[in-house]
Formats: sequence, C-alpha cells, structure tokens
Amino acid sequence: MKSRSRPTPDPTIATEVPWSESLTAYDDKHFELYLKLMDPCADSASEEEMALDVMGIDPVKEPIRARKALRSHLKRVLWFMHEGHKELLPSRPPQ
Repeated sequence: MKSRSRPTPDPTIATEVPWSESLTAYDDKHFELYLKLMDPCADSASEEEMALDVMGIDPVKEPIRARKALRSHLKRVLWFMHEGHKELLPSRPPQ
C-alpha cells in the first residue's frame, strides 16, 4: 500500500468496535473509515500499514491498540459487507 498523507489520529476510534447485530451510531460515525479499510485489506496491506495509513494509529508507539483496533474494525467491515448493508436497503413489500 502506497502511503499518502497520514490521517490525523482520531481519538473517537475505539480500540474495540461497540458490537451490535444492527447498525449503530458508532457505525454511522465511522462508516467512511470502514470504506477506507476495504481497499488496503483487499490489496493485502499489512496490519501496520492499515493501522497507520488508514486509522492514524502508530503501531510502533501503540502496538497493542493498533492491532486490536484494526482487527475489531475489520471484523465490523466484514459483518457490514455480509449482513449490515441490508439495513441500508429499502424494504420491499412481498410481491
């Protein structure tokens, strides 16, 4: 993953995503972050690169937080891709 300008550290990024089986206020606030994680993940970027370049968490200074936060957010991204996105689609009445 080629480094662009590093994001400013965001203190609202949780070390562990608050989990729910439906979309949350945290998801809404961090939706853009979830989208930004998809490309480097698909490109097999390292955890360190994603933590630093996408989340703004320095894995050298905060190795445990960087790893936990990244993995928690990636887990949420996967949940969103498989389940959560359905909540964004309008419901259709049965035909």
